[in-house]
Amino acid sequence: MTTFLGIDVGTSAVKAILVDERQAVLAEGSVPLDISRPKPLWSEQAPDAWWRAVEEAVAGLREAAPEAFACLRGIGLSGQMHGAVLLGDDDRPLRPAILWNDGRSFREAEELNARHPGLSRDTGVLPMPGFTAPKILWLERHEPEIFRAIRTILLPKDYIRLKLTGELATEMSDAAGTWWLDEGARAWSGAALAATGLDRSRMPRLSEGSEPSGMLRPDIAHAWGLSHPVVVAGGGGDAATGAVGLGAVEDGAAFLSLGTSGQLFVVTKEYRPAPETLVHAFCHAVPGRWFQMAAMLNGASCLAWAANLLGRDLAGLLRQTEEDFTGPGSCLFLPYLTGERTPHNDPHARGVFFGLSPETGPSQLMQAVLEGVAFSFADAKTCLANAGTTIPTAGVIGGGARSLFWTKILASVLDLSLVRYKGADKGPAFGAARLGQLAAGAGDLREVCSVPEILDVTEPVPRIVEAYAPRIEAYRRLYKVLKPEFASAPHG
Repeated sequence: MTTFLGIDVGTSAVKAILVDERQAVLAEGSVPLDISRPKPLWSEQAPDAWWRAVEEAVAGLREAAPEAFACLRGIGLSGQMHGAVLLGDDDRPLRPAILWNDGRSFREAEELNARHPGLSRDTGVLPMPGFTAPKILWLERHEPEIFRAIRTILLPKDYIRLKLTGELATEMSDAAGTWWLDEGARAWSGAALAATGLDRSRMPRLSEGSEPSGMLRPDIAHAWGLSHPVVVAGGGGDAATGAVGLGAVEDGAAFLSLGTSGQLFVVTKEYRPAPETLVHAFCHAVPGRWFQMAAMLNGASCLAWAANLLGRDLAGLLRQTEEDFTGPGSCLFLPYLTGERTPHNDPHARGVFFGLSPETGPSQLMQAVLEGVAFSFADAKTCLANAGTTIPTAGVIGGGARSLFWTKILASVLDLSLVRYKGADKGPAFGAARLGQLAAGAGDLREVCSVPEILDVTEPVPRIVEAYAPRIEAYRRLYKVLKPEFASAPHG
């Protein structure tokens, strides 16, 4: 037996999965993470908390499948994108990592766009507060002693690579989300780095996601009970590894991801930037492929938030909501709890319930949340259409893919055929394991990155599609009316 390990450094949890050469899941585990929000618009995590969670998750896999784990040959890494992990000369973090959903650098993002408008054609998207580059400008101005001490800037998953291998490295798909990568050349952009006071010496080396990036350190291997070499793949950002797990590696393959955040993702065989649409055009985690993606900051996390707000069990609340469903709800929800990227690029936007009445109950509020996130995907689909990309059908992955009820709502909101796959809720960790398998030389891209078995196909219901159309427009008008209020309101 030969086995492969996928590790996903998410925002809410570190997930790990162990698979064999046939990609059968042998063991999996998840360790929760906390987010620190010390100030309005801030979102941070301690990199060493990720490492402790990785160690705990791996220990769980070893205990669950000791013989299989002992056959480990390749490790793949996935992670939340855009985070700024700032290392000093000793390769230790200088401060907590600034995450993808941190909005403090909105002024710096606006400044980068105003001063360097042409660079976005190379970097794949307009500079936005969540990206790594504006964060560094913010640090230079507000924490200059930290900025001066920076030796290397990593992405979240790459800090785990450093702990595993001792290598300062990243790969194309995660580097794509920094605003420093020349996407077409698949190399660091000297001009973009200079725009934020940096040069290539502060950047990790680049590899492709399916290529080896280093070997597991002997002391880690010994601690894990391994006596043979184990390769660590380049890996990928969570969106790209989710695609790899779904077999979305060929031109035109599309899926929507229902994780903490949300993405609508389409593979392209060429680099096709369209920054004016707020669509991201990024390198894929496999060679010779790119993707277009509309990225929303608020996905399935809104459901957990609503259930907690209502003091209800999420699974039970979803069942009640499905039982009470008769068609589009009368209550609207703007899901912008942590601001929004596509299509608004608005870190100040916040969540809103609109249309409450004495008759509004928990199931009506949950339906509004399900529909609000779905409406944000409708905006994403429009942005991709404006970028010249049409989607006839799409897969569904992530934790939200477990809900057939939500999938039905999404299909009719988007007027799109949606496909759920067996094991699709494994998400980026499974894709990371596939990249580990490729890096270990255990199969080629087409063989390893096959499309999983279909679980079900959900078609849009014409009468529901028609009924949702005016609700989507009302949703869009509500944001436009409230946009000035978001900008002036206090954020806590």
